[in-house]
Amino acid sequence: MNTQGAGPVLILGGTAQARELAGALVAAGRPVVSSLAGRVRDPARPDGEVRVGGFSSVNADGVAGLAAFLVEHRVAAMIDATHPFAVTISANAAAAAARTEIPWLRLQRPGWWDHPDATRWTWVGSPAEAVLAGAGSRRPFLTTGRQSLPDFLAWADRDVTVRVVDPPEIELPASWRVIRSRGPYAYADERALIAGLNTDLLVTKDSGGSHTAAKLDAARDLGVAVIMVARPGEPSPAPTVATVAEVLDWLP
Repeated sequence: MNTQGAGPVLILGGTAQARELAGALVAAGRPVVSSLAGRVRDPARPDGEVRVGGFSSVNADGVAGLAAFLVEHRVAAMIDATHPFAVTISANAAAAAARTEIPWLRLQRPGWWDHPDATRWTWVGSPAEAVLAGAGSRRPFLTTGRQSLPDFLAWADRDVTVRVVDPPEIELPASWRVIRSRGPYAYADERALIAGLNTDLLVTKDSGGSHTAAKLDAARDLGVAVIMVARPGEPSPAPTVATVAEVLDWLP
């Protein structure tokens, strides 16, 4: 990684890997700007410069705004380290990179397809499909994020537990329980929580990585069924790596 005379690296982030990368770049003396979408009220802030909010404006859509930022700030490289389900910003990144010819890379933690229990789970393509697949559950535990909650209102008559970082933006049924917390989560804590809820179904997304994987092992050991929402969209057109070390080796 060349750090001499380089422009800033733009990290489209919000994930633990994005924060790890920002810390590594700052430690190496490399200018870095981390862009956070602003959907989380109190995000964990990475090292280095941080901007919050999208790139669209009155005069530009997300693609044009991002392209303008890349040119105006003479960005040396762009790293898309967003959540695997953040399809809009990833699509904008692809279009802006093509427009400006800025070098870019996708940093994405591997999914859970190769998890030892993956073949035992029910895989679905969307939260709406998860609702149908979990029709027999009475005490589901939802860890799919607050943006997916409207899809699950069909379960208004069930003893649902929801875990989110920020408060839900919609009114939830009175019988539902809301847990606000942010990972990483330890196995012992996840097992105690799931057992204490007496849940019969875990519904989650294929976020991948280790920060939130303990719930999967806990569900297996407690005999709790799992519905997994698969990652959306086509693979990124950018070269994709799984680790921060690979990004540092790639950077110009």
